[in-house]
Amino acid sequence: MTAMTTQQANAVRLPEVADPGQVAPQDARALTRIFLARLAVLEEGTSEYQYARNTLIEMNISLVRFAAARFRNRGPEEMEDIVQVGVIGLIKAIDRFEVSREVEFTSFSIPYIVGEIKRFFRDTSWAVHVPRRLQEARVQLARATEELSGRLGRTPTVAELAQLMCLPEEEVIEARLACNGYTSSSLDATLSTGADGESVLADFIGSEDAALDLVEDFHALAPLIAELGERDRLILHLRFVEERTQAEIGERLGVSQMHVSRLLSRLLGRLRCSMLTEG
Repeated sequence: MTAMTTQQANAVRLPEVADPGQVAPQDARALTRIFLARLAVLEEGTSEYQYARNTLIEMNISLVRFAAARFRNRGPEEMEDIVQVGVIGLIKAIDRFEVSREVEFTSFSIPYIVGEIKRFFRDTSWAVHVPRRLQEARVQLARATEELSGRLGRTPTVAELAQLMCLPEEEVIEARLACNGYTSSSLDATLSTGADGESVLADFIGSEDAALDLVEDFHALAPLIAELGERDRLILHLRFVEERTQAEIGERLGVSQMHVSRLLSRLLGRLRCSMLTEG
């Protein structure tokens, strides 16, 4: 069917469509040609323009559902979101369609619809935002891994993947790391631990161990203590290992408690100063 001339389109009176969403696909194709030709000559913003545009959208929802069917494994709830996104692509196709090009609207609109859905997945499916080049590299990496695994009978190396993908090895490694950001799990997700035992993911996440700082301090302190005299080392041992009181230490050394206090203060001050100097 050839495209209508502007004069013919102006002379066409749009038919009343009671329920555009229930129009059969065969009838929808014929009506779409009429409505698109009329829409091209109508003034934007008029009631007739809005009627023509809205009717075109509702009549061609079946195209959106057809294009969205390839993503049916996403589940019924997400499927509705996919259809809504596909409608945006349909609207763009309607607004950009040129009757004079004599192209079937179906062939013209499907790439717009599918493109909008793919853009939706690219922008929202990743649990962690990563650069677009890495999102695209992830798809390329999956294909290359599958191809080489089948060909070699083993998991391919980074070098082999880089050669097939025509990418530097660093980018292949980066793409592998980026794959971890595609999905995420709740910390409350239940995990099976065998023997009918269950736990949650949060139980396997480590926490900061304050004692690690003490390990570093002990390593720094050990050579400083080794340099002390025998009596100073004995005082430290009695006070911090055997946890004796200053009075008990004084009795052991034959000095007063006050003298032990002064010795400890001077000794700890020297060690603290030495550790800070070493740091």
